[in-house]
Amino acid sequence: MSDTIWLSEKRKNLLLLLAEGSRNIDQIKTSLNVTSKAMMPQIKILKEQDMIVQNELDDYELSDVGRIIVKNMSPLLKTLGVIEENMEYWATRDLSSIPESLSYRIGELGQCMLIEPDLNHMFDLPIEFTENLVRSQNVKMFISYFHPYYTRLFVELLSKEIDFTLIFTDTVFERLKTDCLKELELITGSRSADLYVCDDSIKLTTISVTERFTYLCFFNKEGMYDHRKIMSFDESASKWGEELFTHYQNLSRRITEI
Repeated sequence: MSDTIWLSEKRKNLLLLLAEGSRNIDQIKTSLNVTSKAMMPQIKILKEQDMIVQNELDDYELSDVGRIIVKNMSPLLKTLGVIEENMEYWATRDLSSIPESLSYRIGELGQCMLIEPDLNHMFDLPIEFTENLVRSQNVKMFISYFHPYYTRLFVELLSKEIDFTLIFTDTVFERLKTDCLKELELITGSRSADLYVCDDSIKLTTISVTERFTYLCFFNKEGMYDHRKIMSFDESASKWGEELFTHYQNLSRRITEI
């Protein structure tokens, strides 16, 4: 049965199409851009394997078995899509910071943009990130490295009355107390901001999640930060990113005063 699905792109695509609802042969041909001659042998195989059936209107639809199979196919295909789109990036990342339950659902990140700054902008925050951040209504960020622009960005969020939650590692928090005490006091004194601190053992660089996007940065497998980030605007990515953020929020302690 696995060969029936994976050894034919046409059969796989037909199963995924029928997951959206029943289709007649003309609708199948249009949606999959195929001819009847090319598709009918594949339909015959799927019917013989009891994955699809024809209803009283002569439309094709998933059988009970087909629905179970496709429901389990979809997460795998989404995962393969996310990884294959930026294979070199994912293969070189230290992903140990992702809880096992979320790593199995990494396909929910959907269509990802790989941000690779050139040498002249290596230390700038990406414009795709900053422009969308200040247009958001609710911001959640985990940060394990100090960036001089972050405090100005936080003050801008405060000025726009955007609700945000920040998690810093202990080292970053200490650096902020030394170099940016005034801004840190503004954050802790604001009703629209919540501040948390966690220990330095977490092997993750950045999580930024809003209702608009998810922005992630992981160390590479050598434990180095190489300025490359992944960004997705898919709704499912925001839900996935929020769960990742909440996982680390639960491991952190809240700070109410400096």
